[in-house]
Amino acid sequence: MELIIYLWIGAMAGFAAGLFGVGGGLIIVPILYIVFTKLNYDPSVIMHLALGTSLATIIVTSISSVSAHHKRGAVLWQVFRNLAPGLALGAFLGAGIADYLSGQGLQLLIGFFAVWVAYGMFFGASKSVDVTQSLPSNTKQMLAGGGIGIASAIFGIGGGSLTVPYLLRHGVVIQKAVATSAAGGLPIAVAGAIGFMWFGSVKVPHSIGYVHIYAFIGISVMSFITAKLGAKVAHKLSAAMLKKYFAGLLTAVGLYFIYQGVSVYF
Repeated sequence: MELIIYLWIGAMAGFAAGLFGVGGGLIIVPILYIVFTKLNYDPSVIMHLALGTSLATIIVTSISSVSAHHKRGAVLWQVFRNLAPGLALGAFLGAGIADYLSGQGLQLLIGFFAVWVAYGMFFGASKSVDVTQSLPSNTKQMLAGGGIGIASAIFGIGGGSLTVPYLLRHGVVIQKAVATSAAGGLPIAVAGAIGFMWFGSVKVPHSIGYVHIYAFIGISVMSFITAKLGAKVAHKLSAAMLKKYFAGLLTAVGLYFIYQGVSVYF
């Protein structure tokens, strides 16, 4: 029964990821939080377990996404090579930082981050992008990758909502920014998942560190399948309207985590 629940989560997260054109981290994390709570896991590590498992599932979806973008020649591999060391190291360090944060602290961080992403998605379409800039030096790109990696691990995401705006600000066209960001999600997911397994010291059933094995398998299998279905449906609907719907969903998720995070103080 537990595995069936994870298959259902994967189906929903994959469909939503394909439908809205984003990674599934901000969808998977809140659902896993609710499921792990219902399973009566230690409340102090539920958020850590949701984040680590989310990153592990992104390994599979990222490989699929990168393959599709590479066939279209959209991945800027030189930029990826500049960002990758920072992304990987940052994600591993981010997992260590998350381990030191309380569950309530993580809820507040993710809650505010989800609301910030929702704001960007809702109003971003009306903003112009300055394409006159060029990418900074290789060293600065690596440092930027480090910051993106740290934040991505703490938020349990593949980094798309951070990497894409960074590349757009420096003149990379949207299609190549999305494709290169998808490639960058792989080192983030691998290093972040390893970090959460390494730093996870609390024993939880069916898990290695902060990565739940059953959830990883179920979500990865189904999200890989249903993401394609979601993408097909997306092409039949208005992209602008889809972004606004997703922004509404993220706002609800963000406010939920903010409420959970602050309720402990009242």
